[in-house]
Amino acid sequence: MENGVDVLKEAGFRNTDISVLFPEKVVSKDFAHKKGTQAPKGAAVGAGTGAVVGGTLGWLVGIGALAIPGLGPFIAAGPLMAALAGVGAGGVAGGITGALIGMGIPEHEAKRYEVRVKEGGILLSVHSDNAEWTKRAGDILERTEGRWISR
Repeated sequence: MENGVDVLKEAGFRNTDISVLFPEKVVSKDFAHKKGTQAPKGAAVGAGTGAVVGGTLGWLVGIGALAIPGLGPFIAAGPLMAALAGVGAGGVAGGITGALIGMGIPEHEAKRYEVRVKEGGILLSVHSDNAEWTKRAGDILERTEGRWISR
């Protein structure tokens, strides 16, 4: 199965525009996607299995582990890592949902993604500044078996 992050990288997306989030327990040989949402002017996908961790995650910006109060340990990278680090450090109510809403994701979608990530899913988000790149990201995520993709 193709790796969504690797395909995005090969297509010219910047590592600073890609966010991932998943429970720490997911770190194994599986890393890919099943669901999606829309980040502001972007496309996203998350949750599932299908690709190898390792080098893919190393390419992403700001990869690290963090603990979200009441939710446990997570691995995150990209702009979402910065948003969640503030949530974790400050103990702000809302956890993942609050961070996603703060990034411009509609509340109903943010809640759905938090539930899925807590169940072991992976959220992958791609920020883009124009409709062409948003479409390209969405097309890539569809080809790499992404689910619940919004643009």
